[in-house]
Amino acid sequence: MSRPAVAGWLLVLSSGCFGQAPVEVRVDLGRNLGAFTPVYPWFGYDESNYTTTKNGQALLRELHDTTPEPVYVRAHFLLTTGNGKPELKWSSSNVYSEDANGKPVYDWTILDGMFDAWTRAGVRPMVELGFMPKALSIHPDPYHIPWPTQPGEVEGWSFPPKDYSKWGDLIRQVAAHMATRYGMAEVSNWYWEVWNEPDIFYWHGSEDEYNRLYDYAVAGVRAAIPTARVGGPATTGPSPNSKSAAFLQQFLRHCAEDRSGATGGPVPLDFISFHAKGSPHMMDGHVQMGLGRELENATTGFGIVRASSKFRGLPIILSEADPEGCGACSPEQHPEDAYRNGTVYPAYTAAAMKALMDLAEGERVHLIGFLTWAFEFEDQPWFAGRRTLATHGTDKPEMNFFRMAGLLGGDRVEAVSRGAIAAESIVKQGVRERPEVDAMATRRGSSASLLLWNYQDDAVAGPDVRTHISIRGIPTAVGRVLVEEYGIDNQHSNAFEVWKQMGSPQEPSAEQDARLKAAGQLETIDSPRWIPVKDGGVETEIDLPRESMALLRLSWEK
Repeated sequence: MSRPAVAGWLLVLSSGCFGQAPVEVRVDLGRNLGAFTPVYPWFGYDESNYTTTKNGQALLRELHDTTPEPVYVRAHFLLTTGNGKPELKWSSSNVYSEDANGKPVYDWTILDGMFDAWTRAGVRPMVELGFMPKALSIHPDPYHIPWPTQPGEVEGWSFPPKDYSKWGDLIRQVAAHMATRYGMAEVSNWYWEVWNEPDIFYWHGSEDEYNRLYDYAVAGVRAAIPTARVGGPATTGPSPNSKSAAFLQQFLRHCAEDRSGATGGPVPLDFISFHAKGSPHMMDGHVQMGLGRELENATTGFGIVRASSKFRGLPIILSEADPEGCGACSPEQHPEDAYRNGTVYPAYTAAAMKALMDLAEGERVHLIGFLTWAFEFEDQPWFAGRRTLATHGTDKPEMNFFRMAGLLGGDRVEAVSRGAIAAESIVKQGVRERPEVDAMATRRGSSASLLLWNYQDDAVAGPDVRTHISIRGIPTAVGRVLVEEYGIDNQHSNAFEVWKQMGSPQEPSAEQDARLKAAGQLETIDSPRWIPVKDGGVETEIDLPRESMALLRLSWEK
């Protein structure tokens, strides 16, 4: 079940060089670390109108099918005024307008189409309550400026409401409509988040005005759905002494100490959201990722939550957690974003997932989700390099990370790799001196899954890493286990490489399109096969290419 080995590489873990000894990964299925928290099945995108396109609806169904866990989807521009036609970093629903007398007029057509598509696909909305309808904005013109905007330009959807009571009633109407359409039990499972990144250009108001916006919004949701889960503030990534950190701190103080500007009672807060972003850049002609910055954002935010005696136990959702901050940007203008089509992206995401879970555990806070801000774009070239999970209906390698993660479940068990790098070290230094070869394992009943990755910030070619895997804790009465190995690398689960081998066609033939879609699925490697068990354990070796992932799934008869 091994990939072909590459001879002659060196691995000396202590010095960061490579020597001949394999990386040792030890798994103890009897060492239970508690229930595995599925933090991965959260997704989002700017262009909410892509929800109802053919490719968008197909991708939603695929997201649902990646995992047995609930999948949550968050999107911008749910409440903005417009004709429902998406652009890069823009969408609209036209749900709210006013007549000549200033009375509200509701049109649910476009919004219902989005929510119907989500619920029909079996995914749950994380309802981002934004942005401001034109009829409510204190600065309605210019309302929308096609992206990219120029310095100094502001858009009317990003301003406070001229009437907070009308804003609150808009949110009450939206929540009540959803409760009627989908049922109280269903909408009580959703998360209702107020706005997006109010510490930057998404909000042209003060901190106090955002707090008031929040108060009226959550009062409106709770008036219609008393059991709704409400939260925020969805700030940008907090770093020490930053504006975003200060915004998050003052928001938590407001919820803990102030009275609601809408009701005069306590301010409801059921979850806390903020963002965490990395910082790729070009280095000596190649992309160097910035995982350390994303983890710094997260650990700073975790510390702020931990310092709040009232809210330190609340669920935390990193409602955008990505290698960088501009999903719609193209590598043509931003060469540092060239990581997105290949295997660097999923290897990064795997390393980020474990590190985020470890940092949250260290801070003793309750992380329940890190949301990947990626979906699909319509009417763009094949593999254009924008941050997506699929292109023209063909899945990219990043999508297969989520299929692998979906095979984890049950209880997390001990997995120790000599090639691991501590999350705290990555915060300070990134993954620069040597690759991280690490693992995460879970067990459910008579099966176990082991996720492995070989990741380094520098997106350059490197040797395969031989990995020796020892798994203990299998019942002693079991004589053999069935092993399935899945891989993401340049040869497996990688439609981008197949597309390049075809000559990078922008109009693939029907046969090529079918081949690309097949190549975009998660592939097995030399499996399944039976392996004998000795004294409750098995041992095997695999080769992990640079910037790759593997998942071993073991099962045995009871």
